[in-house]
Amino acid sequence: MNTDGDRPEMLGTYDWLNDLPDTTHLSDIVEVRFKGTRKEFFKNEDTLPLKVGDLVVVATNPGHDVGTVSLTGTLAEKQFKRKIRKQERYQWNKIYRKATTTDKDKAEEARKREYAVMVRSRQLANELELDMKIGDVEFRGDNSKAIFYYIAEGRVDFRELIRRYAREFRIKVEMKQIGARQEAGRIGGIGSCGRELCCSTWRTDFDSVTSDAAHQQGLSPNAEKMAGKCGKLKCCLMYELDTYLEAQEDFPNELLALETAKGLARHFKTEILNKKIWYTLEEAYGNKPLVLDLDDVKKIIQLNKRGRKPPIEQYLSPEAKIENEMSVGSVNTDLLEKPQKKKNRKKKFSKRPNTNRPKKADNKS
Repeated sequence: MNTDGDRPEMLGTYDWLNDLPDTTHLSDIVEVRFKGTRKEFFKNEDTLPLKVGDLVVVATNPGHDVGTVSLTGTLAEKQFKRKIRKQERYQWNKIYRKATTTDKDKAEEARKREYAVMVRSRQLANELELDMKIGDVEFRGDNSKAIFYYIAEGRVDFRELIRRYAREFRIKVEMKQIGARQEAGRIGGIGSCGRELCCSTWRTDFDSVTSDAAHQQGLSPNAEKMAGKCGKLKCCLMYELDTYLEAQEDFPNELLALETAKGLARHFKTEILNKKIWYTLEEAYGNKPLVLDLDDVKKIIQLNKRGRKPPIEQYLSPEAKIENEMSVGSVNTDLLEKPQKKKNRKKKFSKRPNTNRPKKADNKS
C-alpha cells in the first residue's frame, strides 16, 4: 500500500524514548495514522508485536480500516492524554491484526477511487446549488464507507446530497466539515517566508489566531501581509507572542508624550525586544527620530510627574546622539576650501604677415 502521498515526515511524532527499552508492555494504547492528518487511538488487546510504520487492520463502526502505526507504548499514552480531553468517554476499538497482502490490495483499490469520486461529488453539490466545497474524500480500507471533507461558511442542508452520494457510489457516507487551514495543509504551498507552509510540513494542531497577536508584536496592520495562503491570519504570529508579552511587562501601561526642555516628544514606535522607544522632537531635531532606552523613558516620566522638564541630552550616549542627529562625523575644512581659479592663458598669435610664405603668382598679362 502506497503511503508516500501522506507525508509521513510531517505527521510522525519524534520518539524521544527511542533509545530506551521497548515500552509496549507498559501500555496497550497504539496511535494509528490514516490518510491526511487523521489519527485515532486503539487498544492492542492481543499484545501484537507492533512497531512504528507497521500497517494494521483496526476495527471501526462499522467495518474495518487499514492504517499505519505512528506511536506505541508510553509515548502513545502520553499523546492520548494530551489530545483527548474527555478520556472517560472515548470509544475504544481494537487492533485486529497486521495487514496482510489481501488487506493492502483492497485498501489500495479503495484509495484509487478517491479522486474520481471527489470530482463527481463536487458536480453533484453544484447541481443542488449548495454553498459548500468538497475538499477531499477518504475511503475506508474495506471500501464500504467514505468520509467527505467539505468547507462551508454556514450551515448546509446536505441530506439530499448524502442520498445521492449513497445511491451513486454505493457506499456509506460521512460528512466532515473542515476549515481553510486544514485545506491549506492538505494542498500545501510556499509561504511568504520562502519555505513550505507549516501546516503542510509539521504542524497538525491549529490554534485560533486573532489580530491582537499582530498588534501586541507591533506588526503592520495590513491584512494582506498578515494573511497566509488559506486567507486567514498566519499561524506563525503565535510563535513569538509569549516572548513579546513577557517583554511588555517591563513597559509602562501607557507611553505618553514626554515633556523635555526642548519641547514635547511624541511617541510613534516601540521596539519591544530591544527595549527602545522612538519619539519625535520637532523643535530640536527637525522631524528626525529620537531613540531612548526604556530605563531613560521611565526616569523622564517620573520627572514629568514632579513637574520637571529635563534636558534630553543627558539621557543620550554619544553614540545615540550621533545616530539621532544623523551625523556623518567630522569634516576636514581644509578640503572644502575653494581652489584658486587658474588663469586661462591662451597663446596669442601675432597678426604680422609671414614673410616666409611664397607669394602667389601675379596673373597679369
